[in-house]
Amino acid sequence: MFNAKRLSLARKRRRMTGKALAEKAELAVDTISRLEKGNNEPDELTIAKLAKATRFPVEFFTEQDPEEIDTASVSFRSFSKMSARERDAAISAGSLGLQLNDWVEARFGLPKANLIDLSYETSPSVAAMLLRQHWSLGERPIGNMLGLLETQGVRVFSLSENTASVNAFSFWRDNKPFVFLNNFKTAESSIFDTAHELGHLVMHKHGDPKESRAAEREADAFASAFLMPENDVKARMPRPVSLEIVLKAKMRWRVSAMAMAYRLHNLGIVTEWQYKNLCIELTKRRYRSEEPVGIERETSIVWKKILLQLWQERTTKTDIAKALRLPLDELEGLIWNLAGVVETPERSPRGNLRAVS
Repeated sequence: MFNAKRLSLARKRRRMTGKALAEKAELAVDTISRLEKGNNEPDELTIAKLAKATRFPVEFFTEQDPEEIDTASVSFRSFSKMSARERDAAISAGSLGLQLNDWVEARFGLPKANLIDLSYETSPSVAAMLLRQHWSLGERPIGNMLGLLETQGVRVFSLSENTASVNAFSFWRDNKPFVFLNNFKTAESSIFDTAHELGHLVMHKHGDPKESRAAEREADAFASAFLMPENDVKARMPRPVSLEIVLKAKMRWRVSAMAMAYRLHNLGIVTEWQYKNLCIELTKRRYRSEEPVGIERETSIVWKKILLQLWQERTTKTDIAKALRLPLDELEGLIWNLAGVVETPERSPRGNLRAVS
């Protein structure tokens, strides 16, 4: 049977309106509308046209209902200019990510979620400290934020949205935390986005943060405190603070230069006047929009081990895509830039990822 919900999902992933899909598939607009409402059962030729227009396999449209994500529970880290079409495309990617996650969990034993509910805590800085204590991190800089979340049971996927309008989003599903990251940004920005979403996961698990500016500010404050602990920054930051000191400090705490400057101002280490001057100089050096001298992008611990194990079994990404009835580009988009280079079995270290028998 043709699945109307999968047609809607495929259309949204390709950022198409019903009219645009109708034109590309050479079908009437009313036909698309009726199909998405489940009022018509298309013939094979119509399904083939839809598959070609959306670049999704024919088999995709006859699978069971995709898992729909409750948009009220999704936290988006994005700019206000994000369009409804961009939002729908990202949410649709989340639905496909859940499908991939189920496929992976049926074959591998992934770490269990080890987050704590901090929704009662009114101070983001205290919440960040409590989570660090729960994970026994002390106050040292975090060497791999992405890997840290994975070892604590957070399911991390990438977003193949080549747009600055969608940064990241997160949600809970079956008591498992999920984070989707836009990896087209700088490595430093992606790390901060990861920490921001972590803040939502622990502080806003029971709320609806998507429309709350206060929740966004709280998640930002959490990320800043989690990545740059107050005592560590105050103890190690020389005075007076110069631009070169900021650029050196950003490398230690693995954040953007602008985030580092803001944290120093927030902690009272630099004055308002000094902060404004630092921002002016950083802008001149292009640090407001990029990181001319940046850090290496973090890579996933879990995805590298999964892909290596599958490679040893001669299971390719093409095989996975076929099993999931997905286009290869959609599968690759969900893990793009996460695993890095997967080493050959002879050179790769042994990990503790367990295959499910």
